[in-house]
Amino acid sequence: MGTDEHQLPEPLGEQDGDDERRAERVRQRAAELDAQPTLLSWAKRLRRSLPGDERFGDPLSTAGRTPVEVIARGVSGLQPERDSVSKELGLAGLQLWQSLSEAAGRGRGEAEVALLFTDLVGFSSWALKAGDAAAVELLREVGEAVENAVLADGGRIIKRLGDGVMATFLTAQTALHAALTAQDAVGQINVDGYTPEMRCGIHFGRPRKLGGDYLGVDVNIAARVADAAKGGQVLVSDPVLQRIEQDGLKLSRSKRLRAQGAPRDLHVTPVSRATPD
Repeated sequence: MGTDEHQLPEPLGEQDGDDERRAERVRQRAAELDAQPTLLSWAKRLRRSLPGDERFGDPLSTAGRTPVEVIARGVSGLQPERDSVSKELGLAGLQLWQSLSEAAGRGRGEAEVALLFTDLVGFSSWALKAGDAAAVELLREVGEAVENAVLADGGRIIKRLGDGVMATFLTAQTALHAALTAQDAVGQINVDGYTPEMRCGIHFGRPRKLGGDYLGVDVNIAARVADAAKGGQVLVSDPVLQRIEQDGLKLSRSKRLRAQGAPRDLHVTPVSRATPD
């Protein structure tokens, strides 16, 4: 059989090696662009300018089973150890999608509930110095104090979030009473000479119920209300303030909640027990 009719195959190996090297150079260049500080800064500014919660993508905002939340968990899992342009752009699109869904009424449930978030301020720094045994003891005592206050007012612990909890109540009044009671109890705790400072945030709305959990825009707002509180403070949103009896309470100056994902006209007010004359 003559070679003029059938060409011999080219030797394997050399061309494949060139292709692999070219592909590797492309991957390296793409990775460099994906982490380029200027592009990354632009992508983050883009997210801040879009409607919705710019922190969409954290565990709190993607814990559900809706398509956007499932996809967001996957995007958040990409290169979690570093910021990246592709991750920010992916979450920007999903943030907008979530915001539009909520604006169309698909981000809220049917039943109204009060949502309480608590957490400890400065706990992590103290725990590093105090050690595991003291930290566990403190969390145990704080958890017992908060849970007792929640259950005594008919509330329900939805989930424990490290050094805090998320709880729901049927009324804003009982949520506030539980938060103030929990603050009083936590203020009496002392472990190795340390008394923790807890902050609480309460919002009233219609979160989506999913199994034993609640999700959606009102949950995110409640979490942001708690984020805005100071140590030892109970911060409530306007919808809570409108639903509570104010006798026996001290209301401090309200302020606009400056948080992505929160309505621009939403205000929050610090509330404490009035001291007897």
